[in-house]
Amino acid sequence: MHILRINSMFGTIELTEKNGALTCVSLRSGESPELEAIPCRKVPTALLEEAEQQLNEYFCHLRTEFDLPIAPKGTPFQQAVWDQLDQIPYGETRTYGEIAAALGKPGAARAVGAACRANPLWIILPCHRVLGAKGQLTGYAYGTEVKQALLELEQE
Repeated sequence: MHILRINSMFGTIELTEKNGALTCVSLRSGESPELEAIPCRKVPTALLEEAEQQLNEYFCHLRTEFDLPIAPKGTPFQQAVWDQLDQIPYGETRTYGEIAAALGKPGAARAVGAACRANPLWIILPCHRVLGAKGQLTGYAYGTEVKQALLELEQE
């Protein structure tokens, strides 16, 4: 496992690579003692450097899609939801209900929300583009302020 921490407009973003694929992108609010106990190499790899470059391009309005090998771990339902997230175009939004319907599970909007909360590839799989039934900002792992800022970034 390889980890790279980068600074962003939102704080420290931690990128994790395992077996040649990005497995986690998380926003760090503080150091965790558990993280320090995980055996990993804190030397940037070519993939982590490319991920950093693509994130910087995204934040500077130079990139609208990510082109990185990813391997998020989750249940088959979570994987299906994350595949749907990956199909939401830059600057557009969907509702939890629309994603549930696209999966053939029109009553599963809350389960879609839970899968979004479990998304390990923040920004790369854009769960910030998913809104409540009436277009309202709803729960977001890093707070609705961050969700709003990402949506505004994509509208500029």
